[in-house]
Amino acid sequence: MNDETLQTWVERVSLEWFGRPFKHKATFNSRLKATGGRYFTRSHNIEISPHQLEAFGAEETEKIIKHELCHYHLHIMKRGYQHRDQDFKQLLTQVGASRYCRTLPEREARKPKPFKYKLLCSACGMEYLRRRRLDPSRYRCGKCAGKLSLKTLD
Repeated sequence: MNDETLQTWVERVSLEWFGRPFKHKATFNSRLKATGGRYFTRSHNIEISPHQLEAFGAEETEKIIKHELCHYHLHIMKRGYQHRDQDFKQLLTQVGASRYCRTLPEREARKPKPFKYKLLCSACGMEYLRRRRLDPSRYRCGKCAGKLSLKTLD
C-alpha cells in the first residue's frame, strides 16, 4: 500500500465515521514503531505506521486512523483533542477507535523478563524481587538494615 491509497482510505473513513472531510495529508512513516500513528497540530497532517498494517491488518489500522482523525476533527473544531480530554474519549468510543495500538511482535520480544531472583531479609522477612543476580553481602534491608539472602525463583 502506498501514500495515495492511504490518503483515499483516510478521506473515506473521515466522511463515513465523522461526517466531515479530511482536507490535509496522510502518509506512511516507517520510523513509527512504538506508536500506531501521529497527528500534527500545526500542519494537521497524519502519519500512520506501516508496521501496524503489516503485523495486524487493515481492521486494526483503521482503528488507528479513526484515533488520529479524532485528534484531527476535535482540534479543527477547537474542542478537547488531547488524550486526557473528555471530548476525545467520548468521540473514540462513538466511532470505535482504539485508545492504544497493539505492540509490534519485534518490540514484544524486548519486554523485560520476569523476576528470577528474590532477596529475603533474615530479620523482618522483607522480600525484594530482582531480574539480575547480585551479591547479597553487599546490601542490607531497606526496612530494618538486616542481612539479605538470595533465592532463585523457578
